[in-house]
Amino acid sequence: MTEITKPLNFALIGAAGYIAPRHMKAIRDTGNRLLCALDPYDGVGILDSYFPEADFFIEPERFDRHLDKLRRIVVPNKVVSDKKVDFVSICSPNYMHDSHIRLALRNDAHAICEKPIVLNPWNLDALNEIERETGKKVYTILQLRLHPAIIALREQIQQGPWDKMYDLDLTYITSRGNWYYRAWKGDMSKSGGIATNIGVHFFDMLTWVFGDMKENIVHVMSENKAAGLLKLEHANIRWFLSIDYNDIPEVVRKSGKRTYRSLRMGEQEIEFSDGFADLHTEVYREIIAGRGFGLRDAKQSINIVCYIRHNQPVGLKGDYHPILKTIAKSL
Repeated sequence: MTEITKPLNFALIGAAGYIAPRHMKAIRDTGNRLLCALDPYDGVGILDSYFPEADFFIEPERFDRHLDKLRRIVVPNKVVSDKKVDFVSICSPNYMHDSHIRLALRNDAHAICEKPIVLNPWNLDALNEIERETGKKVYTILQLRLHPAIIALREQIQQGPWDKMYDLDLTYITSRGNWYYRAWKGDMSKSGGIATNIGVHFFDMLTWVFGDMKENIVHVMSENKAAGLLKLEHANIRWFLSIDYNDIPEVVRKSGKRTYRSLRMGEQEIEFSDGFADLHTEVYREIIAGRGFGLRDAKQSINIVCYIRHNQPVGLKGDYHPILKTIAKSL
């Protein structure tokens, strides 16, 4: 006889955000249900495509109250109500993640939080303590660890000489308009800046493949670009991150593209532009199966971006990313 598994109950914070539909799709495609959602902006018609029956709130106080009520419903002859929320998915602005994770755990639910899970390493220590107090887990979305090309790269490195050092260049330019600088993403205190906002998942992926951080040098840091040299156990990585359209190589701009992503290891171009569409769903499957990425997994990348944010750039000295030579006048 096939065992019938009860669908899990989810709540979602940040329903109007760019990344929220991937979480809605992951909840639906894993056979679960979204009971309620929160966002101060009420333009959340996207819910109709996934969970039109979900309750919606614009005030966090009423949302928090609703979660508390759901877990206190008494059902005769049952240990717990089937309305209790099992997971809270968090897609809110970066600086709110810590508070929203606490809200989830306080309501006896596990948290699934977008990256960066928090802005500062010491926030992880506090959340780890709350995990122990509540018995609930905090998970994060480190989907590049599930990308087939990245898994293949990790296997390649692990099967190679363990004392070999690799040289890599990471380039990620994703154009943003003037709105970016007026939104929370343009405020370093809220987003963590460029390296955190668009780079944290790359740093996680690189440390997962090449080992722990040994040295972290920042060459350039501004509101729209950052660059540095990250030395890991088995790799030296020159990295460049930007939201400035003018930084995109001319040949790419002529093709009409506004994003450029490249990861080169010697003469090898590691292509991972495709295959992103369903990775959130795969992450959810891993979490539901008890194999999700938690606080310990996130700590190294949070340490890296926190250091980048708080340390003085050294300028164009030493071994810096080659693209800095071509855009030196704009620095």
